[in-house]
Amino acid sequence: MGWFTTFVNSSLGKKFIMAITGSFLIIFLIIHLIGNITLYFGPDAFNGYVKTLDVIKPLIRVIELVLLSAFVFHIFNGVRLWWENKKARPVTYKVNGSPENTTLFSRTMFVSGSIIFIFLVLHLGTFFWRFNVHDPQQLADSHQYYDIVVGFFQIWWYVLLYIVAMVLLGFHLNHGFQSAFQTFGWNHKKYTPLIKKIGTAYAIIMAVGFASMPIYFFFFYGGNQ
Repeated sequence: MGWFTTFVNSSLGKKFIMAITGSFLIIFLIIHLIGNITLYFGPDAFNGYVKTLDVIKPLIRVIELVLLSAFVFHIFNGVRLWWENKKARPVTYKVNGSPENTTLFSRTMFVSGSIIFIFLVLHLGTFFWRFNVHDPQQLADSHQYYDIVVGFFQIWWYVLLYIVAMVLLGFHLNHGFQSAFQTFGWNHKKYTPLIKKIGTAYAIIMAVGFASMPIYFFFFYGGNQ
């Protein structure tokens, strides 16, 4: 297994792991957004959706472990790649050609990823914790998951952080989607422009889709009119 260790610790190996885990997370976000859209159909639709997940809880726990592993490997290798790039360019030159050679998305991947990680920790500490571990209002015990979500989306600072995180997620996904295809070697002068357009469309749909929910519940649902 020495060759495998050598590969995963190489620059190409780290990028490959980033692409694999990133692709898995891209698919998860689509499924997650589809499930969250039930919020727009009222308490019965969303509560019914979450209760359906409770029925297959053993499978959900396995998926959560796979997701956690994907996040950990993605973050770990992202930090390693950022650090290696930083060590390779220890001097910040006054005249730098990087803006001409790279995109804004690629230059801000570490920053956007770091802020998204902070949001993810807070997100798990609110919705996941309240749904699965401890809910002081005991709404989860009576399957009133909709009310838990609406409650958090009435908090202005949480809504603001949520929206900022989703905008940064859009930037992150736009570059990550295209980078995954490049890492897998699926580059072609005929198809690459289409891949870039699909990546941008996907990033916009995810960012707008997720951000629309706190915006709707904070400004239009009724609590803050």
